Amino acid sequence: MKRALVLFAVFLPLLTPPAFGGVPELNVKAVCKARSVAKVLPSTPGQSIADCVRDEEAAKQQLSTLWESTSAPIRNRCQSDARALGTTSYLDLLACIQIAEDTKPSPKKETGKQ
Repeated sequence: MKRALVLFAVFLPLLTPPAFGGVPELNVKAVCKARSVAKVLPSTPGQSIADCVRDEEAAKQQLSTLWESTSAPIRNRCQSDARALGTTSYLDLLACIQIAEDTKPSPKKETGKQ
């Protein structure tokens, strides 16, 4: 029984949908290093790894304020899209959520006409 509980505790995070947790934890240094050598998705030309890390950490701070107020379907879609494209970064997630929030249909307002 004890072994089953330990296995459950180990595997639960792997089975939990990403939107139920907080902001995903990313290794921004690795992301920035990969972008600095990538030809497909390079960071800003001339941007150092340290600048990239700073930008990613700032995006993480912004993302942490938006994350809980963003609907689970949007968070899941943004994470899924980023994983599928191999571009998961805080900047990418932040941009995805901001775009999704901007393009959400707004509730119809009463015009006051009868």
